[in-house]
Amino acid sequence: QVQLVESGGGLVQAGGSLRLSCAASGRTFSNYAMGWFRQAPGKEREFVGSISLSGQHTYYANSVKGRFTISRDNAKNMMYLQMNNLKPEDTAVYFCVADQRYWGQGTQVTVSS
Repeated sequence: QVQLVESGGGLVQAGGSLRLSCAASGRTFSNYAMGWFRQAPGKEREFVGSISLSGQHTYYANSVKGRFTISRDNAKNMMYLQMNNLKPEDTAVYFCVADQRYWGQGTQVTVSS
């Protein structure tokens, strides 16, 4: 299996930016499609975006399209989520996931208005 650790969360004002990182260890990182999910207080976990094995293809939820960018570096076993023009409704715990099976512990993102 693969172990995932997110980092980079924090408090930011609306309109600001954050970059989340997901560090993977264990099995070959490049064998896994990767993704980001988030969960706001009192809400269900929701899909944010995903990236293919090679990084060539990315997919985003409509709510973040044009503001968030997912990338990966298979040589470093890392995935990233660049978040720009953040909104208060982006406040949530953000999770990285491998192959929709292995989950990290999450990192808190709080956007103040």
